Amino acid sequence: MLRFLLSISLALIATAVVTAEERPPNVILILVDDMGWMDLSCQGSDYYKTPNIDRIANEGVRFTNGYASCAVCSPTRAAVQTGRYPHRIGVTDWIRSRFQRGGMGTPDANPTEYVGSPKNELLCPPNPFWMEHDEITVAEALGAAMNYESAYIGKWHLGDPDWYPNQQGFTVNLGGCDYGQPPNYFDPYNQPKGKHESLREGIPFLPGRKKGEYLTHREGDEALNLIRQWKDEPFFIQLSHYAVHTPIQAIPEVAARYEKEGKSEANAKYAAMVESVDDSTGAILDLLDELNLSENTLVIFTSDNGGLDNKGNPTDNAPLRSGKGYPHEGGIRVPLLVRWTGRIPAAVTSDMPVSSIDLFPTILDAASVPLPSDRPIDGRSLLPHLISGGKVQLDRDEIIWHFPHYRHPPGPYSIIRKGDWKLIKHWVGTYELYDLAKDLSEDTDLSEKLPDKVKELEARLIEALAEQEAKLPVENPEFVKK
Repeated sequence: MLRFLLSISLALIATAVVTAEERPPNVILILVDDMGWMDLSCQGSDYYKTPNIDRIANEGVRFTNGYASCAVCSPTRAAVQTGRYPHRIGVTDWIRSRFQRGGMGTPDANPTEYVGSPKNELLCPPNPFWMEHDEITVAEALGAAMNYESAYIGKWHLGDPDWYPNQQGFTVNLGGCDYGQPPNYFDPYNQPKGKHESLREGIPFLPGRKKGEYLTHREGDEALNLIRQWKDEPFFIQLSHYAVHTPIQAIPEVAARYEKEGKSEANAKYAAMVESVDDSTGAILDLLDELNLSENTLVIFTSDNGGLDNKGNPTDNAPLRSGKGYPHEGGIRVPLLVRWTGRIPAAVTSDMPVSSIDLFPTILDAASVPLPSDRPIDGRSLLPHLISGGKVQLDRDEIIWHFPHYRHPPGPYSIIRKGDWKLIKHWVGTYELYDLAKDLSEDTDLSEKLPDKVKELEARLIEALAEQEAKLPVENPEFVKK
């Protein structure tokens, strides 16, 4: 009943009949998994070769201060779908797949009790097993208001089967499930001896068709088929590649081209995985040209978090510090490229800080669909900024991150970037302060030198988290200090 009422309320947003001449734009959102800020040649890499992805930057806008909403995947994916901060939604860590939960299966409801260990100073809010149905996804908003066809291809990672993309407004789901990574990158995409039946079965809704076919190419081919099928009607396709997440598996002859002194085998395989994403992107851009759809298609390319950087393996985020999972720039700063031929000026570089939360309102704005009025939307439409070639600024000077979990020492953290200042608040009582305009690599912690700036930013951070109804870590009464 709730889903029905939601559909009806969204349908009331737009009641006018859309003629062929008034057809809203198509939208293709390419969301790559774990792609780092420096993993593209247009971002400055002299190792990765990405001429097709570079086309989006050359023919549109490249953001140098593009951010993921979290340093790990599921929270960012929830933010992309809803335009809301992950901590407002309640998805603040990556969601454990069924095969990672032993034999517990799917519970009746998401957990609510705080969790912790006597070894940890703080108790943390539990992470859910799915994003709740009452969130409004991009597909639901576009479908109800403008009758968009919609498809989700690739990694979803936002819940168990009842919360897959086809249960969240997408008319087509090809590979979207509870997996955080694929069992295998080669057809039939499974682990025949996997401990859980889902691993043995392979990727749901993406059965094997040609033994040995590479997953990224298969995902891209499915997108091409849908573009051809829907070329005469408005469509939204989210192509969420499982690449370049582990396992680091590549087509051997492609990886061989990246073997060079100073680079590991993992580096070469990872570079080949990046090239596979570039292949897929190029095929899509070429087909849009062939079908004369480029001028009516908004193309967005980004990543769900920073690159996995373990001392340079499988990628190196330098000059950014650290990588996936960490609060430093290497964990949260990502590529963000946007193209809309004829509407967005070409070859524009924007230094304006933007985030995953901005994609939902941008897509709806492009389609002339009002934002839902019954809930806060944290993102801002980037469309005026894009169309103006970077001249129109957002009415926002801060971005918030909240990760209330133990992952890396010293534990749970929250971040505020306000202007060029970035404060990392570690909830165990320590701080890091950086001036990103002068210290992109976050080499110099200014927190002890500028205590008043720390207090100012912390006060605003705490105020924002309260406004956004974030669940905060709390003192653990069973903590045993050693």
